[in-house]
Amino acid sequence: MSQVFIPEGYKPVLGLYDTQRAIGNVKHLFADTLCKTLNLHRVSAPLFLEASTGLNDDLNGVERKVTFDIKDTGTEAQVVQSLAKWKRQALRDYDFHPGKGLYCDMNAIRRDEELDNLHSIYVDQWDWEKVILPEDRTIDYLKMTVRAIVSAVCATEMHLHATFPALYALPLHTPEVTFITSQELEDLYPDLTGKERENAFVRENGTTFLMQIGKKLRSGKPHDGRAPDYDDWDLNGDILFWNDTLQCSYELSSMGIRVTPESLDRQLTEAGCDDRRSLPFHKALLAGELPLTIGGGIGQSRLCMLLLGSAHIGEVQASVWDPETRRACREAGIPLL
Repeated sequence: MSQVFIPEGYKPVLGLYDTQRAIGNVKHLFADTLCKTLNLHRVSAPLFLEASTGLNDDLNGVERKVTFDIKDTGTEAQVVQSLAKWKRQALRDYDFHPGKGLYCDMNAIRRDEELDNLHSIYVDQWDWEKVILPEDRTIDYLKMTVRAIVSAVCATEMHLHATFPALYALPLHTPEVTFITSQELEDLYPDLTGKERENAFVRENGTTFLMQIGKKLRSGKPHDGRAPDYDDWDLNGDILFWNDTLQCSYELSSMGIRVTPESLDRQLTEAGCDDRRSLPFHKALLAGELPLTIGGGIGQSRLCMLLLGSAHIGEVQASVWDPETRRACREAGIPLL
């Protein structure tokens, strides 16, 4: 059964129809703003991939992919979990040059997701990827990109408030970002879990980019799991906002500068994933045949939920929930789509 939390006295700011109008507004405006800010161009994305390509995202490496056989090809396909690796190959195939990138509307099924106010088995996000130069593989370039994304979020939020005056009841987020590494966060709160550290820091500091996720910290454990074959663990991170409705840290985006052949080689070994070296994507990357890139995913329903002050992700997307969650939300006046 999913875990649902009902904030005391919670009531949706917008009615059901205005919520739908606002969702459309957010998705259109933010995508346009992001494209102009990062020089991205929309491309079509797959809903599923052939399992043998190694292009599907393994997330933390334990999630079961939705798999099915295709009768006419005799091959096995997987519904995507994200398009982190597919995008990098697409940039090569489209012959994009440094400074130019792509984005797509990614729809995924994550069947093993633990359901709660923020998590659904249905994932919708803007997946984006951009070709960069070798000299762009720096913390400074990463921070500059993070600030651009946060500014696009804030611009969308201001437009939304102007269109729907009822939203003035919600606090506005600012484009200021605090940067901290996962090791610095552990040093600040050594007795807390990873999620507890995020809550404590973001509550105090507001919008945060938590950097260097995936590698082991001095405690012997990573802050959080991160696949070894797309982000460089020294040049990645999560964009975290403070969710005033739920009173918690709120991950909007996971992103980073992608692995080089050298960092992929190192991270595959460190993660115990050397068996992936024989997959087509990994062979091409290790051979230096793919462009250097930066990229990430930005949750569409996550952004709508944040900007509308929603208490449950089911208010902004249609998914499947257990009877107890539906009952609890119905009694609290929370409409699940």
